[in-house]
Amino acid sequence: MQDIFKETDDKMKKCLEHVRHEFMTVRTGRASAGLLENVKAECYGAVMPINQLASISVSGARTLEIKPFDKATLQEIEKGILKADLGLTPANDGKVIRLNLPEPTQERRLELVKVIKKMAEDGRVQVRNARRDGIEKIKEREKAKTVSEDDGKKGQAHIQKMTDDTMKKIDEMIMAKEKEVMEI
Repeated sequence: MQDIFKETDDKMKKCLEHVRHEFMTVRTGRASAGLLENVKAECYGAVMPINQLASISVSGARTLEIKPFDKATLQEIEKGILKADLGLTPANDGKVIRLNLPEPTQERRLELVKVIKKMAEDGRVQVRNARRDGIEKIKEREKAKTVSEDDGKKGQAHIQKMTDDTMKKIDEMIMAKEKEVMEI
């Protein structure tokens, strides 16, 4: 039973981490290096994430600064940012690229809250799938008579408690991100 609990717990932790990672990519108006995490540029004959081509730093509340390790990649990084369709216009001074994040409107903030809730719901679905898989494995062991019916019920209750705890953490993450989006 412990291996089922461990496997289910690992899956649920991965779901939480995925939701946390997804939330980082939501542009709230506050500068964050996580905003550029999925941006790629074509350099040296390959498509590479820009965080492997440059250092990304937050130089102000609403400004990201991208310093390429090789100045020859400056144009490609700029093209990659434009291609990523982030709604940001890079300012290239020949040495660094600066991205100024505009103040989001109230309408945009409400849209972001909807996006956050959609991401969270996707995470919840993954958690429920992990719960279903764990419970199915317990039921298989009950049928094979390797686990008693009482232990099976206790195991299912334990997995349900793990699910409830994970869902609560997702709800807390939603509230924190929603507050961040609405108060900027």
